[in-house]
Amino acid sequence: MKKTAIMILILLFAAFVAAPDTYAVRIKDIVSLEGARTNQLVGYGLIVGLSGTGDKTGTEFTLQSLINMLKRMGVNVDKNKVNVKNIAAVIVTAEISPFNRIGSQLDITISSIGDAKSLEGGTLLMTPLRGGNGKIYAVAQGPISIGGFNVSASGGVQKNHPTVGRIPGGAIVERTIGTNTFDKDFYVLNLKNPDITTVSRISKAINIKFGRVIAKPKNMTSLKVNIPNDYKNKKIRMLALIEEIEIVPDMVARIIIDERTGTVVIGENVKISTVAISHGNLSIQISTETQVSQPPPFSQGETVVTQEQKVLVSEESGKLITVPEGITIRDLVKSMNAIGVSPRDMIAVFQAMKTAGALQAELIIM
Repeated sequence: MKKTAIMILILLFAAFVAAPDTYAVRIKDIVSLEGARTNQLVGYGLIVGLSGTGDKTGTEFTLQSLINMLKRMGVNVDKNKVNVKNIAAVIVTAEISPFNRIGSQLDITISSIGDAKSLEGGTLLMTPLRGGNGKIYAVAQGPISIGGFNVSASGGVQKNHPTVGRIPGGAIVERTIGTNTFDKDFYVLNLKNPDITTVSRISKAINIKFGRVIAKPKNMTSLKVNIPNDYKNKKIRMLALIEEIEIVPDMVARIIIDERTGTVVIGENVKISTVAISHGNLSIQISTETQVSQPPPFSQGETVVTQEQKVLVSEESGKLITVPEGITIRDLVKSMNAIGVSPRDMIAVFQAMKTAGALQAELIIM
């Protein structure tokens, strides 16, 4: 685990050192269009065709669901004579976009809610998927793929997760959510990572692209883009042009530390005030050796056993470096490498620097 963490850190540092001073990303990748978000759907269904790996006979809700389904089909059965080992009760989830039309297909995820051992080889029966308002928006059905296997016997082998599966395109949209995004004479773009500087840069880039002032920031999260008269009938085209614009997003100076794994992620804007750093390891080893003292032959002495302790103290020669004020993360990385700081030690160094007031960044410990 420690070696993996060190390798990850080295790769991150290498990326920092090799990266150019600025980088540009598409507006499409950092904003979302207001009114075009996805919505969650959920439904309760039954899986059939399992090979004895379904819910046990004592699972009441699975048994009751099966009885109710059979009654709707005109089949009356005795509850006490039904074996449910080949069926399983599941929860089906999906996401629907405002742009999904009636008849389009959605990917669905199926999760067991009973004590089934595996859903492999099963088929999901027709399952209505409802939104938060209780209305049915899609209907799911089809054979399940779990992408793994489950072998029981004595040593049991299990790969992936046999009680969760997916059906690509397993649900058909029956009702649309609808959106009035394209009925308005403006767009509202929301940043995925709110930042006032980034909002300002996006507005400026859009205005330059269209040669007029049509974009204005609303707050640190969103901006409003008015649709010019010459684009009233080309709203989709205008949105596509906006998404293709590249800007350099800004970010808060921040260091993320995960003490459990020894992972350290450092933002590029982190700055350091003047500070001196010393790093060294003190190692103390205490060992005990048994000494046996034998008396001379024919003497009246007795054998004596004594314990002798040896203490070995070794200290790695500490190295002292001075970090000048205002250095960038690349300079900091070089300084840390010069004194051989490991990811675990680097966590302590950063915490100490923050306490000393030399770290000009937000320090987040997970």
